[in-house]
Amino acid sequence: MTDDGEQAPAPEDTLRLMEEQRAATVRALRGDPLLLYGPWGVAWLLGFGAFFLHYGLDGVPYAPISWAQAMSVLMCGLLVAGGVAAFGIVRMSGVIRGGTAAKGAMFGYTWFAGMVLMSVIAAHFSPMLPDHQAGLLWSSIALMLVAVLYMAGGAIYHNWPMFFVGVWIAAVDALGVILGPGWHALLAAVLLGGGQIAVAFWLRRRT
Repeated sequence: MTDDGEQAPAPEDTLRLMEEQRAATVRALRGDPLLLYGPWGVAWLLGFGAFFLHYGLDGVPYAPISWAQAMSVLMCGLLVAGGVAAFGIVRMSGVIRGGTAAKGAMFGYTWFAGMVLMSVIAAHFSPMLPDHQAGLLWSSIALMLVAVLYMAGGAIYHNWPMFFVGVWIAAVDALGVILGPGWHALLAAVLLGGGQIAVAFWLRRRT
């Protein structure tokens, strides 16, 4: 009993409360995996899936999806995912004060700015290329940008899962470029799109 007559909490209740507070702090500092990884997974699964249906592995499309339609799906998904990821990083930085918070906020805005700049550059050069090469240009530089930003974010926040996700994206992107547009779209949709969704839920459950 406490001095005011109330029942003192049992030791196991105190330990459970401490564990819940620790978990909440970890989630706040590391960010919500569903915001940091999930949007990219959905965008890549839909966008690169549309490109795979357009290209096919043997050059024969599996569905009547035009290059412009596949590109629209991919770009809309990438812009939305970039905005959501930026929001997640800025919100994650909001629990920190001082220079670290400012650094995190700037890194969050870099995501969306990088996506916009990538779109401008690719839109300038893609008309000079055949459709299949233009699509590969858009896809590969988008994945390259995300891979580099993930690795940079892992370094900034000492977050090894984020860093290794960036390495995985870079490796799949490079392999897909070597194999060609159809394989690049398939690998990106399955290994990166589906993989990002799985990573998001796994990290959320683990946290």
